[in-house]
Amino acid sequence: MPRPMRRGVPEKSKDFKGSIKRVFLSMDRWKYLIIISLVLAMLSAIFSLISPNKLSDLTDTITLGLKPNISEEVIKDIMNNESISYEDKQQFNELIEYAKSNSENIDTDKLLKDVDSLPKSIYKIIKPKIDIAKVKSIALLLAILYITSAIFNYIESILMTIVSNNYARNLRTKIINKINKLPLKYFDSHETGDVLSRITNDIDTISQNMNHSLSTLVVSITLFIGSVLMMFVTNWIMALTAIFASIFGFMFMGIILSKSQKYFTQRQIELGNLNGYIEEIYSGHNVVRAYNGGKQANKEFDELNGKLYECNLKSQFLSGIMQPIMIFIGNFGYVAVCIVGAILVINNIISFGVIVAFMIYVRMFTNPLSQIAQAFTALQSVAASGERVFEFLDEKEMSDESNFTKSIDKDTVKGHIEFNHVRFGYDENKTIIKDFSVDVKPGQKIAIVGPTGSGKTTMVNLLMKFYEINDGDILIDGVSIKELTRENIHDLFVMVLQDTWVFGGTIRDNLKFNKENVTDEEIMEACRVVGVDHFIKTLPGGLDYVLEDNESISQGQKQLLTIARGMIENAPFLILDEATSNVDTRTEELVQKAMYKLTKNKTSFIIAHRLSTIKNSDLILVMKDGNIIEQGNHEELLKKNGFYAELYNSQFDKISE
Repeated sequence: MPRPMRRGVPEKSKDFKGSIKRVFLSMDRWKYLIIISLVLAMLSAIFSLISPNKLSDLTDTITLGLKPNISEEVIKDIMNNESISYEDKQQFNELIEYAKSNSENIDTDKLLKDVDSLPKSIYKIIKPKIDIAKVKSIALLLAILYITSAIFNYIESILMTIVSNNYARNLRTKIINKINKLPLKYFDSHETGDVLSRITNDIDTISQNMNHSLSTLVVSITLFIGSVLMMFVTNWIMALTAIFASIFGFMFMGIILSKSQKYFTQRQIELGNLNGYIEEIYSGHNVVRAYNGGKQANKEFDELNGKLYECNLKSQFLSGIMQPIMIFIGNFGYVAVCIVGAILVINNIISFGVIVAFMIYVRMFTNPLSQIAQAFTALQSVAASGERVFEFLDEKEMSDESNFTKSIDKDTVKGHIEFNHVRFGYDENKTIIKDFSVDVKPGQKIAIVGPTGSGKTTMVNLLMKFYEINDGDILIDGVSIKELTRENIHDLFVMVLQDTWVFGGTIRDNLKFNKENVTDEEIMEACRVVGVDHFIKTLPGGLDYVLEDNESISQGQKQLLTIARGMIENAPFLILDEATSNVDTRTEELVQKAMYKLTKNKTSFIIAHRLSTIKNSDLILVMKDGNIIEQGNHEELLKKNGFYAELYNSQFDKISE
């Protein structure tokens, strides 16, 4: 199998910042939803930042309530209390002296036993007592903070989902509209699978990653900056400990981000190449099998699949390695905070609740590093896919015809077509139609014959304005097609091509495609003329029978359906490009009769290789190398004994052989 034409794979994104900026600018219509969503995400993060300090207060309140109350104020009150006996005060004083003398290495169990052995008059004053009212107040505040944060986060998630899905729908709409505005030469040089990949894979990548990356980035940055500030406000020694323990995360993140972008770009392009090749091989599956090209096709597939695998492996590995690295950094930060915090607690510099708060702050400080890295990784995918989508949207469109004022009504058109020294080439360096001139009278049936590559189909494509001519002009009833819109020209023609096209839907929908107010009687009459009515009647449901993608309908039957579609359209000009090439001899006779009725009172152009089908044409144009070398009716051309006679006789010579 020959290797299909493919574009080179860039080593890195062409313009990462520019692509991301353009994605954001193209989301302008949803900017208020995005702003609200990001504000809610930021508020959710802020509430999460407030909660650790409140949790620290709760921890300290409970911890303080578990200890006997032997503060200086309580000691003074006990000693001045005249209702307490001297012996009881003396026993309490011994306990106080023990606690003061062993403050650095006190035996907690002994202290609690001594407290329990104190007289009731003193014990009821200093016994451990938790401030339940304060605990309830702090717990209620924490519940409000957590619930509010969760609600904001939920609303933000809904808003971003709405934005991302609407944005994806908008991009798909733009691409579909763009497809209808692109010249055919674009599709001549680009694979169908690659275009489909931009519509499906690339847009889905943008939508899915944009949905999570924006809010994640805002929340992570807010948590990161906020946690640093809150740690320094709480205790600068613990803050420095947590930061130095986590600083390595920045280093790894920077290195990985610098290496991973090119692989995300390669992945999207290789995915498009693979889809293009699969579409190409699948559509020509019968040819591949007939020529025993399976091994070669599999080899080519394995090569493309291997490239995609390699890009996926590298990009996913570099993005996946972030999480375990950041988990290690986070755990290392926990250990450092606990060790330094324990030392500070022993020296009465901080309370135990501060350690609890810092353990949460360390998580808030380290987790955002991995989340920021993942968000940037997602943005890299957005940039890579965005470049491909916007590259398609930026393709040069067909010339704008909105200011055209001239038009031809197909109900009043006379049918006169004139080619004046038309010159055209798909490539500027290679001219196919060199100097084509012919005057077609209204109602004439024009046959165009010639060897492969002589420009027969190209000439018809120029007439339909599928391509812009390089020089010369084509006139319809004296009006240049340069002054008519493509829609107006297409409305004047019926085309029946060699390649049949039916879509998933009912027989009725296929036959009256894009045409309103067509009755079933008119449809069946066209089918009867073509000779496909019996086939339709044998189908379950008749015109309501639904054609599927894998429908086992022969090419000949499909061709008859497309011919019937052309008869229903009933335009003044008719183009038949090898319309009978896929039908058998018996069916061809029926089609020829149908074609005779279809071409009656219409200016018709018939491209044919079987010259026996165009003998009754009013004018036969013999083309070779982009020029008309002979013209006349069948008898006149045979008498000339020229190129046409040679073609005609060679077909019968082959038949006799």
